[in-house]
Amino acid sequence: MNRQVYTFGGGVKHDDPRAKDKVITGGKGANLSEMAGIGLPVPPGFTITTETCVQYLADGGDFSDALRADVAQALIHIEKAVGKTFGDAADPLLVSVRSGARVSMPGMMDTVLNLGLNDQTVEGLATTSGDDRFAWDSYRRFVQMYSDVVLGVEHHLFEEALEIAKEDQGYHNDVEMSADDWRKIVKQYKAIVSAELGHEFPQDVTEQLWGAIKAVFDSWDSDRAKVYRRLNDIPGDWGTAVNVQAMVFGNMGDTSATGVAFTRDPATGERAYYGEWLVNAQGEDVVAGIRTPQYLTKAARERAGAKPLSMEESMPDAYGELAAVFDLLEKHYRDMQDIEFTVQQGKLWMLQTRSGKRTAKAALKMAVDMVDEGLIDEATAIRRIDPMALDQLLHPTLDPKAVRDILGKGLPASPGAASGAIVLDADTAEKRAEMGESVILVRVETSPEDIHGMHAAKGILTARGGMTSHAAVVARGMGRPCVSGASALSIDMKTRTLRIANRALKEGDIITLDGATGDIMFGQVSTIEPELAGDFGTLMVWADKHRRMKVRANAETPQDCKMARQFGAEGVGLCRTEHMFFDASRISAVRQMILAEDEAGRRTALEKLLPEQRDDFHQIFWEMAGLPVTIRLLDPPLHEFLPHSDAEFAELSDTIGIGVDTLKRRADELHEFNPMLGHRGCRLGITFPEIYEMQARAIFEAACDVAERLGDAPVPEVMIPLVATKKELQILKKLVDEIATKVFAEKGRTLDYMVGTMIELPRAALMAGEIAEEAKFFSFGTNDLTQTTLGVSRDDAARFLSPYVEKGIYPRDPFVSLDIEGVGQLVQMGADRGRATRADIKLGICGEHGGDPASIAFCEAVGLDYVSASPFRVPIARLAAAQAALG
Repeated sequence: MNRQVYTFGGGVKHDDPRAKDKVITGGKGANLSEMAGIGLPVPPGFTITTETCVQYLADGGDFSDALRADVAQALIHIEKAVGKTFGDAADPLLVSVRSGARVSMPGMMDTVLNLGLNDQTVEGLATTSGDDRFAWDSYRRFVQMYSDVVLGVEHHLFEEALEIAKEDQGYHNDVEMSADDWRKIVKQYKAIVSAELGHEFPQDVTEQLWGAIKAVFDSWDSDRAKVYRRLNDIPGDWGTAVNVQAMVFGNMGDTSATGVAFTRDPATGERAYYGEWLVNAQGEDVVAGIRTPQYLTKAARERAGAKPLSMEESMPDAYGELAAVFDLLEKHYRDMQDIEFTVQQGKLWMLQTRSGKRTAKAALKMAVDMVDEGLIDEATAIRRIDPMALDQLLHPTLDPKAVRDILGKGLPASPGAASGAIVLDADTAEKRAEMGESVILVRVETSPEDIHGMHAAKGILTARGGMTSHAAVVARGMGRPCVSGASALSIDMKTRTLRIANRALKEGDIITLDGATGDIMFGQVSTIEPELAGDFGTLMVWADKHRRMKVRANAETPQDCKMARQFGAEGVGLCRTEHMFFDASRISAVRQMILAEDEAGRRTALEKLLPEQRDDFHQIFWEMAGLPVTIRLLDPPLHEFLPHSDAEFAELSDTIGIGVDTLKRRADELHEFNPMLGHRGCRLGITFPEIYEMQARAIFEAACDVAERLGDAPVPEVMIPLVATKKELQILKKLVDEIATKVFAEKGRTLDYMVGTMIELPRAALMAGEIAEEAKFFSFGTNDLTQTTLGVSRDDAARFLSPYVEKGIYPRDPFVSLDIEGVGQLVQMGADRGRATRADIKLGICGEHGGDPASIAFCEAVGLDYVSASPFRVPIARLAAAQAALG
């Protein structure tokens, strides 16, 4: 049977590799064991495995006798290592209880510090430390944290009591509170617990320990953790470990401190120590923004123009030891580290290390720099960048020349720029964002409960908190611009208003944040396009070197094609011709064609459309000269182009000379009950071949013209949509080939071209072997293939798919990330059967999944030749394709 508990520190040496396996002991537990193993000062402790959490949740929240025995034995390990006894009234051992999933989930799960204090042990702590104030400060922290995390008492009740007490005494900061003040606060806190719960605060330290372990395990399934997992594609069956560790204290006076640090700047990637610290404090004071922290280094303090001394200046010996640890850990893990530390009466202790969250810009710089430094190789650098994080770099930033109405300034916690309406709570942010509004979430400080609103917002602004606060860390991970610690900001939740310096604003007013400078501006500020050179360009060169699949773009305008080519697209994988038909200058001719009574009427209208359609293709071929362009012939049901209002019918009647009543009757005849499965795609070409004839002529005439003018011929790939049978494709391929022959004869030149089809129906995947007899390429249209396989309309799915994902029916939204078990089988089958018939058949996908890294990895496994994504996602697809090829 696998062990449930692993000890670390105190001289323990582990031969069992599971102790340092993040899957088993979580990221925090594995790294604590690793740090202790290489001789760093780690307080001794033990880790309860993630497997135990999964079993606990499956058993309905019960702890086995075997686990209780293992924990008791592990506690003895800590007691021996530190020479103190858990629950001893004279010289008590205190512990922290922290979560630790296999991947970092900052702030999402629960922590309890100073556990083991009660009315007796607090006196022993006061005696052994020689500091009554420290002991009672620690006790009040424990009562508040345990009551909130384990007992479910709202933490604001304690905050209000503390604020009132400070006001009564005329204090501004917690550090001004005396031992007697803290004794009174503890008494008040316990009274709050009794009033809220109807029973006293627990005094039994063993009960406290198991209550905290239970709370950490339960927090894995908290609402905020579920939201975070959904946003970051973290499986719900991973579970969290629990880490129980001997307490070390940063709140033992002016020779003690606590801090959070990064071995490189997580915002810019600069190779410089970056972090914050507080004298006479515990870790929660830093990350929760309860006090404004100080800078770690002298250089950072001087850049910011701050007066309070840095750790480098105030505690040079401890700082020097810490800097040496930074260098050791970065070389050991070969990555930027996010570190928590405590200095207890001059002695440095390491509480955590993990690969730090970083912005996309910083991630690129670090990856490229570390290759240059010889720390990692190109393949590691490619694997290390989250492809979706590139999205942060592919959108505009604030125009430096734009006029800015500066309201105030905060800390530049997460770079990027965002404008939006002020919202003051997470629920409102989510609701207004769902309605398509851009919002900025403004809070005194964010908490893990705000995760859904932070994700919905375009940017985040807080009045409190530093560069390593919850808001800053989560925003950087999400790629959201964030300005934190804006001390001039005050919020009145009752009136839903706020003030920044001397300016009054209300919820709904538009503001702009610059996360790179910390500026807060009134109104919307103009932006400029991103520069995709430097580290970005270097990484893309490496990615292109290592990937196998080609990357194309979904584009149907010359502007999209130009942008796609700038982003590295190697052709167009989907040009949707129907988008061209909606143009205001030609919609009347389209409607005339659709509503015509006979073929002659349709051909008359199509003659008007031909030059416009030819010009569309000419512009696209010009931008994509020398590259393949897959053009999908008209696909949507005709009713989408029809007039809707009486005014539109009257206007069309005047244009084409047919009575309104006749037009309305014809429109009624075209009405379909389920147009998604109706008269659309190749069915239009079968019943109205003149439509596809006109489009084919426009394609080949434009291609010949561009080839003649540029001398660099495009490669048209004519795609017949919604094919279900070989016969459909056979008929329409013959039509396209005949038009090509005619145009080439007229132009006196020939061009390479292909006719293929979009595989978007289950029957097409099943019959792919037969269809490949006619098709030279397959493009898997995974949008419609998902709809037709699941029997779910993409347009309506948003109403009910979220609960499906939350309940684990689908691991992710199947319209965002390919349903590999179901739809993926059809793609695999279609590819295999197509190749069996035509060994050189070209295979790709052109649905939205072409920009999703998980779907791209599946395409690599199937052996597709290319993926096609929206222009902005082309770099994402290039990187994801390289990662898939590297494995």
